[in-house]
Amino acid sequence: MVQTPSTTYSSSSSPSSPSSPPSQSSPSPGGPPPSGAARARRKRSVPVWAVLLTACAGQFLVVLDVSVVNTALPSMRSDLGMSAVGLQWVVNAYSIAFAGFMLLGGRAGDLFGRKRMFLVGLGLFTAASLGGGLAQAEWQLLVARAVQGLGAAVLAPSTLTILTSAVPEGAARARAIGVWSAVGAGGGAAGGLVGGVLTDLLSWRWVLLINVPVGALVIVAGLAWLTESRADRTRRLDVPGAVFVTAGLATLAYGIVQTEEKGWTAAATLVPLAAGLALLAAFLVVEARTKMPLMPLKLFKVRTVSAANAAMFVCGAGMFAMWMFMTLYTQNVLGYSPLKAGLALMPSSLTVVIGSMLAPRLMPVIGAKNVSVLGIVVAAAGFGWQSTMTVDGAYVTSILLPGMVMMLGAGLATTPLASLATSGAKADDAGLVSGLVNTSRTMGGALGLAVLSTVAAAQMHGSSSPQALTDGYAMAFRTSGFILLAGVAVLLVWMPRRRVPAEG
Repeated sequence: MVQTPSTTYSSSSSPSSPSSPPSQSSPSPGGPPPSGAARARRKRSVPVWAVLLTACAGQFLVVLDVSVVNTALPSMRSDLGMSAVGLQWVVNAYSIAFAGFMLLGGRAGDLFGRKRMFLVGLGLFTAASLGGGLAQAEWQLLVARAVQGLGAAVLAPSTLTILTSAVPEGAARARAIGVWSAVGAGGGAAGGLVGGVLTDLLSWRWVLLINVPVGALVIVAGLAWLTESRADRTRRLDVPGAVFVTAGLATLAYGIVQTEEKGWTAAATLVPLAAGLALLAAFLVVEARTKMPLMPLKLFKVRTVSAANAAMFVCGAGMFAMWMFMTLYTQNVLGYSPLKAGLALMPSSLTVVIGSMLAPRLMPVIGAKNVSVLGIVVAAAGFGWQSTMTVDGAYVTSILLPGMVMMLGAGLATTPLASLATSGAKADDAGLVSGLVNTSRTMGGALGLAVLSTVAAAQMHGSSSPQALTDGYAMAFRTSGFILLAGVAVLLVWMPRRRVPAEG
């Protein structure tokens, strides 16, 4: 339990673990002295910063790997003789597995233990990174990326649940979630720079191999610093629900990524999209009838949970593609090298961290909902500014300042949305809700990337001239701004008025 917001929490018990023995640390008068194991549990306390560091390190790794391979793709293609389609699936194999297994990973943490699933997911992720870095053929790399995505889906929900279990609800938890959000956003932002540096200085293989020593260190930290927690042990995993939701999300994600290559009207796109929606509909039917559902549908009756996830989905759709289009603009239009492009976007990466850390200070003052709205509006203004880019744009006015405004807004918006989504659910469903938050953001981002890529391509009219590319990227940013304004409408209409209390 948490002793103070900034000190330690006892690892001898957990807030949602019914198996913890009662009051082993305080024997009754005249009774036998506590055993050695009991004394060790009583004395052992872990600083909250250590738990936060471990959870955020795991989150950083899984988010980083969504984008870190982008700058290494040309080197992968030349070294392994990959096809253009195979190259696309280096990214997609990870994203589909990540999105498809996220809800299952969240519920597995509730039932089998959050620490256990954290370590299992991180172990899978680390082993797959080693396999991918040593791959000698295209299929080996693609299998490794899919297993990485599976490990990330098991790991990611546990990072947020472990954090919220260690810190009580209130201002302290809001600050912790702010750090978690900043690390996640920073991981996505740093992917281009990290990938460029490793590829230029070493080789593309180190984009994956770097995860091995880092993952091993985080596993050691997890073993030493994390405590186990889980929901009611009498519950069982809803196997039919797990099959339907995993297959549905993975199939839907597959259909979304197919739009980039096949377009929206091709059978290769429409069939998996329809199949994915049908599987998700079957999942809802199963959940409505089963006694112990994977996802209790009553969760969506909690307006903070449903509204925050809807807003997270819309914001993911509007914001996720920002890094890709900024990287394309700097390299394809302005002629930056991959390394220079990564360095050019570093101030934006730092600004999203500032926004994420500023949000918890504003939430007790004006309320989490209002901070989210403020952040989304600021981000939308930044996207509008970025849409004024030109072929010969100056760094300060075409990259630096609009990028900082976009990411300041993103940081301000994400932290209160995650806090609202997780604070409205029961402890037994904490892992599931954490998985739902990550799923909403990931699926929204995948859909937004597909839509915005189509919008940009339509504006280019088949031309690859600098002016056509600039026009296409500008239209994508303009469209993102309108998507974000739709997110504001979702919050204003759906989200109840709620203020996150400050801690005394």
